Amino acid sequence: MLDNLTQRLSGVIKNLRGQARLTETNIQDAMREVRMALLEADVALPVVKEFAAQVKEAALGQEVIGNLNPGQAFIGVVHRELTSIMGKHNDALSLATTPPAVILMAGLQGAGKTTTCGKLAKLLRDQQKKKTLLVSCDVYRPAAIEQLRTLAQQLDIDFFPSDISQRPEDIALAALDYARKHHHDVLIVDTAGRLAIDEAMMDEIKRLHAALKPIETLFVVDAMTGQDAVNTAKAFGEALPLTGIILTKMDGDARGGAALSVRHVTGKPIKFIGVSEKPSGLEAFHPERMASRILGMGDVLSLLEEAQRGVDQQEAEKLAKKMQTGKSFDLNDFKMQMVQMRKMGGISALMDKLPAQLTQAAADSKMDDKVFSRMEGIINSMTPLERSKPEIIKASRKKRIADGAGVKVMHVNQLLNQFEQAQKMMKMFAKGGGIAKMMRGMAGKIPGMR
Repeated sequence: MLDNLTQRLSGVIKNLRGQARLTETNIQDAMREVRMALLEADVALPVVKEFAAQVKEAALGQEVIGNLNPGQAFIGVVHRELTSIMGKHNDALSLATTPPAVILMAGLQGAGKTTTCGKLAKLLRDQQKKKTLLVSCDVYRPAAIEQLRTLAQQLDIDFFPSDISQRPEDIALAALDYARKHHHDVLIVDTAGRLAIDEAMMDEIKRLHAALKPIETLFVVDAMTGQDAVNTAKAFGEALPLTGIILTKMDGDARGGAALSVRHVTGKPIKFIGVSEKPSGLEAFHPERMASRILGMGDVLSLLEEAQRGVDQQEAEKLAKKMQTGKSFDLNDFKMQMVQMRKMGGISALMDKLPAQLTQAAADSKMDDKVFSRMEGIINSMTPLERSKPEIIKASRKKRIADGAGVKVMHVNQLLNQFEQAQKMMKMFAKGGGIAKMMRGMAGKIPGMR
C-alpha cells in the first residue's frame, strides 16, 4: 500500500537530516520532491498544490527543538498536514436511529461493492454485535444476487432473497419490512453498478434513496482507479447525499492517490478501507494512522486492535499463566501463536502496519505466510513428546520429521532456531512485564498513541 510514495518521502526526509536547520532553501528543495512523489502517486493536482503550500508554511515556522533534527521536524509537519487533508479523525458509521438502520451502498461495477457489503455486515456483527440483513437490488446481473446470497451464507449473515423480475424499489421496501418484523439492527442494501456513470443508474439509485431514507449512503470506489476514483465519487456526491466513502483494493498495486484526494475533493469522509480479499479485510479509516503508514512509521494502534480481535483470549491467558508458573514455552505454544497470526490476516497483513525498518527486517528474513504453513506442517509431523520437549529432537528425529513433512532437514533446523528465538523472547516478557510494559514504553513516540 502506497509503497512508492513511502520510499520517496523517506528519501526526502533522509536528505534533510544532514542539514543543520530548516531553511527556506532546503524546505523548497524538499517540497519539490514531495510534489513529484504525490503526483506519481496519482494525487489530484489541486490537492498537491494546497498540501505543498500548507507544509511549506508550517515548516518555515517550525522550531527545531530538543533532540529533533530537521528531518524529524519535517516529518512532524508532513504527518500533521497529511492527517488534516485526509480528514483529521475517523468518521464512524452513524446508526443512531430507530432500527433497522439502513445503509445504502452505491458505486460502479467492479469496485468490489457486493463483497464490501458482506465485509461490512461481518464487521458490524463481530465488533458492534449488530444483527444485520443483506439484500441485493441489482436486477441486471443475476450473478450479483447469487454472489451476495453465497457470501451471506458463508458468513452466517441473514439474507433477503430477491429476483431479477422484481423492481429494485419493491425489493428494497420488502427487505425493510422484513428487517423491521424480524428485529434486525441494520439493513445493508447492495445496488446495481454500471461500467460508467449514466443517467438511468443515477435515477434508479435516487429512487431507492427516496424510498429507503437511509441513515448512511456509502460510495464504494476502487482505489486502483486513481484520479478517476475522485471524479466518480464527485459525480455520485452531486447526485446523492453521500455520508461517506469506502476505498477498496488498498492492498493492491494502487498508487494510492485516491486516499489523499477523495476527502479533499468531495468533502465526504473515508469511513473504511478494503485491505484484503478476506471477509475480515475491511478496516475503519483513521487519517492519522494512514499518515503514519505513508511516512514509514507503521500503524501500531491498528495492529493492537487487530490483535485484540484476532487473539483467542483464553489461549493467551493460559499461556501467560503457564509462563508465570515457570513452565517453558514449547512447540505447541509456538504453533498456537502461528494459528493466532493467521487469524489476524497472516504475516503480510501485519507487515503492512509495521514501521518501515521492521518491515524490511521481516522481508530480509524471508518470513512469509508460505514459510509459516511449512513450519506448521513440520510441527504437525512431530510426536506429542517432541512438541513438549523440543530438546530431545536430535539428528535421527529430525530426519524422520523432515520426511513426514515433505521438507529438508535444513527446514527443520530453521524451525528449531526460530522457536529458540521465540522462546527467549517469551522468557523476557515473563520476567519484564510482558507486551503491556513494552507498549507503555512506546507511548508518546508513535503519532496517535498515548
